[in-house]
Parts: sequence; C-alpha cells; structure tokens
Amino acid sequence: MTDQTDGPRSGGGDGAGRVPLDETVQIRMAPLAAKAARRARASAERSGDGDVPGDVPRSADRCATGTRIRRPFTPFVIPKSPAPRAVLSRALAVPLVVALVFVLPLAVAGRSQPDVRDAVFWLQLATTCYAGARLSAMILTTRRRLIQGTVWLFCYVAMGVAPLAQIVLEQTPTPVVGTRGDFTMAVALVLAGFVAFDVGALLSRHASEARLSRPRPVASVNKRRLYLLVILAYAGSALLIVSFGGPAPFFGSRQAISDELTGGGTSDSQVGSAFLRGFGTVPALLALLMLTRWLVMSRRARRQPSVVLPWAGLVLINAIVNNPISNPRYWFLTVAFALLFTAFPRSPVVYRAALAGGVAAAVLLFPFADKFRYDEGGRKQTQSGSVLEPLVMKDYDQTVMFANTISYVDSGTGHTYGKQLASSAFFFVPRSVWEDKQLDSGVKVGTWMGMTNVNLSSPLWTELWLDFGPLGMAGGLLLVGYAAARTDRRFAESGHMSRDPGNVMATVVPLIAGYSFILLRGPLLQATGRIGIAVLCLALVTTFRPEEHKRLR
Repeated sequence: MTDQTDGPRSGGGDGAGRVPLDETVQIRMAPLAAKAARRARASAERSGDGDVPGDVPRSADRCATGTRIRRPFTPFVIPKSPAPRAVLSRALAVPLVVALVFVLPLAVAGRSQPDVRDAVFWLQLATTCYAGARLSAMILTTRRRLIQGTVWLFCYVAMGVAPLAQIVLEQTPTPVVGTRGDFTMAVALVLAGFVAFDVGALLSRHASEARLSRPRPVASVNKRRLYLLVILAYAGSALLIVSFGGPAPFFGSRQAISDELTGGGTSDSQVGSAFLRGFGTVPALLALLMLTRWLVMSRRARRQPSVVLPWAGLVLINAIVNNPISNPRYWFLTVAFALLFTAFPRSPVVYRAALAGGVAAAVLLFPFADKFRYDEGGRKQTQSGSVLEPLVMKDYDQTVMFANTISYVDSGTGHTYGKQLASSAFFFVPRSVWEDKQLDSGVKVGTWMGMTNVNLSSPLWTELWLDFGPLGMAGGLLLVGYAAARTDRRFAESGHMSRDPGNVMATVVPLIAGYSFILLRGPLLQATGRIGIAVLCLALVTTFRPEEHKRLR
C-alpha cells in the first residue's frame, strides 16, 4: 500500500499529492486507534501531566456547564512497515531463494555430459537462474503481485527449467529443424525478453505521483446486471451441455469433446465452435467469481438465499463445463488460480503457496494430467525413466518452437509486420470475409515443419518476434511488463484491500493472472476468443455510478 500519512508524498512537491485514507480501513482500524489513544492518555496522567502531547487539553473536554465534549476521532494512520504475516521469516526465505536460484538449476545441469556444455547450455542455465531469482522476489514481496508472479512462474518452469532439462538429456518435445545457431539465438532472445519485462516493471514505478493519486471512478458490479450475467451463464452452459446430449461427455475425454465440436455437427466452422464453447464456459466462470467475492466479503450476502442458491448452481455448472478432464490444462489452471485468489483475496500464505507449490506441481503433476486428453484406445501410457523425463514432453516446447520460428522466418517468409497480431485481435472476422487472415502461429510453423499434429505452442516471445523482429519483441515485452506492474500496483493499493464486494478489479486481476498462462503459452489467435467474451461480460455488469441501491452489500 502507499503511504497514508498526512505529510507530503515523496516526489509530490509541496504536498498537493496527498491521498485520503480509505474509509473502510479507517473503520476497521478505529478500535486500534482508540486503544492507542487511551494508552497514551493513561501514560500522560501517570507521569503527572494531564494533557497528552499533540492532543486537545483535558480542561477543554468540558464546557462551562460541566457537559463532556465529544472530540473528533483522529483517523488511524497505517504504518509503512508491513504486517508481520506479510514478511516471510528468514528461516524460510533463504532456503527458498537458494532452492529456486541455485539448487534446482544446478541439479538439472549436473546431469549433463561435457559435450553438451556449449553456448546454448550456459545461456539456458543463466536464463533459468535469472527466472528463479525473479520468481523468488515475487514470492517474498510484501505486496501481492498476482500477474507478475504468475508470469515468472511460467517463465521459470516452461522457459527455464524445462528447456535446460531438454538440453541436458539431448531430447526435445518437437524436432529442432534449424541449426544450433537458431537455438542459441532463441535462448538469448528469451533472456533478453526477461530483461525487457523487468525494465518495463521498473519504469512503472517512476510514474508521476500526480497520475497515481488522481481521483478515478471506481468500477463496481451492478447488482441487477450481475443477475442478468448469472442468467446468461446458465443459458450458455445449458446450450453447451445440451449440444453434447448431456453432461456425461464432459467426463469422458478432451479428445471426444474436440471431435464433437469440430466434426460432430455442433457448429459449421471453427469460429462457431469456439464461440459455443466460449459462451458455455466464460460467463459461468465470471459469474462464479463475482458471487464468490460477494459471499466472502459480505456476511449479509451469506444469509441471503438469492445469493447462495445461484452460487451453488454455478459451482455445479462449472464442475461440468470447466472441469480438468474435458478442458485444456492451461484453461483449468486459469480457473483454479482465479478461484483461489478470489476466495482468499488478502492471504499472503495462499499467494506464496500458489507460486511455490506451482513449481512442484508443474514439474511433477502437470505433464501426467495429459492422460485425460485421449480415449482409452488412444491414451498414452506415461512412463518416466528419469526425474527429468516429464520436462521433455510436448507441454514444454516453448523454447524449441521459438527456435523453429526463427528458422521459419529465415527460410524466406520474413516477418509479418503486424498481420499476425491483427489477425489475433480480430479473431471474430471469418476467413470468407478476410482472405488474408493469418493462421495460428503454431499451425503455420508446424505445417512448414511437416508435423502431423500442429497443435503447437507459440509463446508471446515468438508472436512478437514473428511480427516485429528482435527490437519489436523487446519493446512489446517492455510494454507488457509496464502494464503488468501498473495493474498489480493498482490492485495492491485498492483492489484486494477494498471491502466492497462489488469491486471489479478484485475479480478481474485474479482472472488475468490465471489467464496469463494461456497468453504466454500461445498462440494468441486461440487465446483471444475467450478474452473477447470476458470483455463483453464485464461490460455488461460494470458501472461507474455510485448508486447505493444497485451496489452489492
């Protein structure tokens, strides 16, 4: 949180940038302030001085008639030092940093043979240690940084430890069709992207205090529109379930769901199937998140059947349409992280456990969750002869696909100069209208490679490099880091500290944090469909008018 003292803010000139203390914090801290005032007054009386320094003289407490005058309450000032629970003890912090930055990367690198320790190996080892240091900083920070924390969690595992294990074992999830120099360039660009992201985050700290303290309208959830979103969620999910003949197929396999959407007559095009699945899953998740926050923040709402019953129904619907069996694992990660950070909006323990435990889960559990993708006949038996073997599976092909994209561009196709990004932004335009609309980056490069399975990743580094080259990639990641840090800062200052059940930021930021896994993994063209539906749902329920009878209470 920012400094809430009455003095001028640092860098704020003559004190014009003062920020008033949040009323909800005043109310919650009032008992502590009163207790501190009583102790100070008692101490002054014991010392023989009837007046407390800086306070109104006790002789002025009573008027001439002897009636006691009620003095105004002095707001409690939040100290700069964080709460004890917000700071991790040194006994836990030091082993955590050592494990992420040194122990795990060196344990993987120690299995390498001398002949693989070339420039790619050392660059990847440096990239892994850098990502580990940044992830440790996100875990140990006293201010929860949801978006930056999930970004560095993905970077550490998918673009740090996993590629290092692939280099050590000399196995890759997908073939590397280019030269070793292309692989070296890909790893170097990944590390440069990390630095650019951090530079953007640092630049966000130097935003003018006037801009940060400028009064802004608070986005809140309109109560009537929220119930309209609940109805839309029920209708969209019901349509999706009915189109499959009931809920049973959602507990079969992801392959059956995909086959039904693309070839079972559910939709005449991939765009139609994407919209059908998007409207069947996204409104249900958003409505559940908003009702969950309402119940968590309001005791009154927990006693109202008009809130509890729709919430219970949405829990059941999400268990059907958003379960980990019939959905991509990255989407289920979005659901899990968004629900976790919404249900525990201010818990530093949950925040740290999610990031630290995410490393272990990504290495030990995430690759084996692929068993739900196929039917019994086509299901692969996952066997691991080495502790590093799960890291060479297809889940972690981000760096390899970046190297293949570099080879693809060098083969003569060149950069697309914004066409790929424009196709992702206008995903809803059919190809019959836009003939030059680009394919998914992963599909495009996979087809060029001659792969039969073109469902390949295309990380954000690849998308930006394919469009704008190395300088455009660095500039794009700098902007992403700036936006992520600014959003995290706004969330820390007003979002998770607000007691308003209808605070939109307190719901949107956990959702963005979870969805960042999909955005970072790519391709963007596949990821933007659900973003568009989420934006429509938020526009439906959001209001900037402080109408008391329409607020969540």
